Amino acid sequence: MTDTTIRSAATTPAPAPTPHATAVLDDAHTGDIRGALGTIRHDDTAPRRGLSAKLKTLLAIVGPGLIVMVGDNDAGAFTTYGQAGQNYGTHLLWTLLLLVPVLYVNQEMVLRLGAVTGVGHARLILERFGKFWGAFSVIDLFLLNALTLVTEFIGITLAAGYLGLPKVGAVLLAAAVIIASAFTGSFRRFERIAIALCAASLLLVPLYFMVHPSTGQMAHDFVVPHLPGGPGQLSAVMLLIIGIVGTTVAPWQLFFQQSYVIDKRITPRYMGYEKADLWIGIAIVVLGAAALMGCAAAAFAGTSGAGAFTDTAGIAHGLAAHAGKLAGVLFAIALLDASIIGAFAVSLSTAYAIGDVFGIRHSLHRGVGGAKGFYGVYAGLVAAAATIVLIPGSPLGLLTEGVQTLAGVLLPSASVFLLLLCNDRAVLGPWVNGRRTNAFTAAVVGVLVTLSVILTAAVLFPDLGPGTILGIMAGCGGAGVLALGYAEVRRRRKGWARGGRPVDRTGRDDWRMPPLETLTRPVLSTGHKVGLAALRTYLLLAMVLVVVKIVQVALGH
Repeated sequence: MTDTTIRSAATTPAPAPTPHATAVLDDAHTGDIRGALGTIRHDDTAPRRGLSAKLKTLLAIVGPGLIVMVGDNDAGAFTTYGQAGQNYGTHLLWTLLLLVPVLYVNQEMVLRLGAVTGVGHARLILERFGKFWGAFSVIDLFLLNALTLVTEFIGITLAAGYLGLPKVGAVLLAAAVIIASAFTGSFRRFERIAIALCAASLLLVPLYFMVHPSTGQMAHDFVVPHLPGGPGQLSAVMLLIIGIVGTTVAPWQLFFQQSYVIDKRITPRYMGYEKADLWIGIAIVVLGAAALMGCAAAAFAGTSGAGAFTDTAGIAHGLAAHAGKLAGVLFAIALLDASIIGAFAVSLSTAYAIGDVFGIRHSLHRGVGGAKGFYGVYAGLVAAAATIVLIPGSPLGLLTEGVQTLAGVLLPSASVFLLLLCNDRAVLGPWVNGRRTNAFTAAVVGVLVTLSVILTAAVLFPDLGPGTILGIMAGCGGAGVLALGYAEVRRRRKGWARGGRPVDRTGRDDWRMPPLETLTRPVLSTGHKVGLAALRTYLLLAMVLVVVKIVQVALGH
């Protein structure tokens, strides 16, 4: 992303604050905050003084950041982190540390968008960038989330198989729990169930101490980047790193947290508490991922299974052989719990997005009768995913790989529009990005695009060598330098100050985005249009090629 794009989005003047007219699309999204652990009345504007008052407020706000992050350690994450640990020990732990600022910046931007605008991510893309990108964001989210749900149920079948539970019964019971938990018509009841499941993810703590990986080695590998294996393994290692990135920074997270913040009725007044909620979630997800990688590394070190990853059931058997049967059972229960949390979040992100774009009621505060379309999408996705997993002969392994690949391909587009929206002064007013956030996010987008291109090339050409990978990285780096040069030349021609037009952030706690119909569409610069056209062409081409490749593999060609 160049300074040109950022500048064009920032030239729209911010509308004056409108205390009574906001863009909130469903009136159930306004009112008291009824969280799992506390309530904040809508008219409560008293300052929070003292530790007790601040803690009570934090407990009432906790939820969106915690659930989206713990939901990120889902069945796909168990597979990816387990594979990294079994095949390469703890040598890839450093990738988790590098992803912490990426996770925070991405999720902080969407929580800011949700609290300030009251409008979901897909609807904002539709209104600010046109029907093509709005439709594209919803369609790719729907397809990718549907496939991701299938992987969650694959995780459920693997956990149930290890625990000796019948596959059909486990899948049907899990689907019933996932659907029934949302169909209560009470936001608070749903959040309490979700947070209880988040608490169950702490089973990884006793598992870690039972398996007892080397703490010193893990601490070293956390802070010292290292690519395991020789030059011949570079391709496999790079693809696994891309898998870790795609698993940890998934597109559905952006859509889920923005809409969930809105449904919980969180406003800019509580932004600081929501950021604390996000940090709690990030700490749990990183520690959980590290525990999974470390446990798998310790369980298979020096055994014939090292470097021979199969699936998460294989990880459970390896843990049992290394640390006893209870370790395998704890891992399987944690996998089952993670799959259900992931299914909750992925299904909700889709139902929220479709409700936002099509203008149907979409809130957990409403009963089924008051939001039939919303609950219908949610239940339909869960039922379809459960059915696919139960069909004999379904290519479940191929579906899992396809989800990871498509997520890697589509992630850059989600990050691009997130960056653009957070620089749109008509949308965020005094809450737009600062210069440092823009610089960091632009660099992240560049890295994600590079990883996406490598992943797409690897799918099409399985024998991709280290030289080709390094060539792709160099080419993308060169393109980034050219884009920055173009932005700098344009900045000087326009006479723009290096720091840009200053942002007036006074009174921002009470600023909300006005109704969408009152906003003027942003004027797109030439560089902006060229960049979006290039992104559109790449995404369409990459998606078609990847889907064709997956179909060919499925048909045995």
